[in-house]
Amino acid sequence: MYKRVLLKLSGESLGGSVGKGLDPESLRRYSKEIAQAAKAGLQIAIVNGGGNIFRGLQGLDKGFDRVEGDRMGMLATVINSLALSQFIKDEGVKAEVFSATPMEPLVRYYNRDNAVKVLEDGGVALIAGGTGSPFFTTDSGAALRALEIKADVVLKGTRVDGVYTADPEKDPTAVKYDELTFDEAMSKHL
Repeated sequence: MYKRVLLKLSGESLGGSVGKGLDPESLRRYSKEIAQAAKAGLQIAIVNGGGNIFRGLQGLDKGFDRVEGDRMGMLATVINSLALSQFIKDEGVKAEVFSATPMEPLVRYYNRDNAVKVLEDGGVALIAGGTGSPFFTTDSGAALRALEIKADVVLKGTRVDGVYTADPEKDPTAVKYDELTFDEAMSKHL
C-alpha cells in the first residue's frame, strides 16, 4: 500500500467532456475521491496540466514565442490548482497551492519542505507551474516533484486509457498494449 502519491491530472480532464475551461462536476468528482483518500491517511500531492485553458505549444500557431506560450501554460496550471483546491476544501480537507514561480500572496512559492509538511499534516499539496522553466511539460514537473517529495508512486489521470502504438486521438489504427515493459516502451519510442 502506498503512503504518499503524486497524482498528475491533465488539464483537459478538469474541463469535462469538452476538455475546455473548468467543469464544476469534474472538479467535484475529483475532489470527493481525493478528499476520501486523504481522510483515510493517504498523503496526496497533485500536479495539474493546463491544456484546458492554454497549452504552451498552442501559442506557436497563434504567433506567441515558445517561452511566452509556456509561461501562459504555467499560469493555466495555477488557475486549475486554485479551482481544484477550493473543491477539496469544500470536502473538509486542507489543501494548499504552491507554485514553481513566486506568486505570493495568490499561492505559496514551492519548496519541498513546505509541501511535505502539508502532506504530513493530512492536507493535499497542489503543486502548480510545472518546473518553472519553459520547454518542460507538466509530466516532467510531476516526475521532478514526485522525486523531491519522495512519493511512492506517480499516478497519471489522462484522457487516454492506456499505452498505444500511436496517439489514438490522431491515428484511428492505433492499437492498445495489454502489457508493455519499460524497455519495450523505450525501444518503440512510446
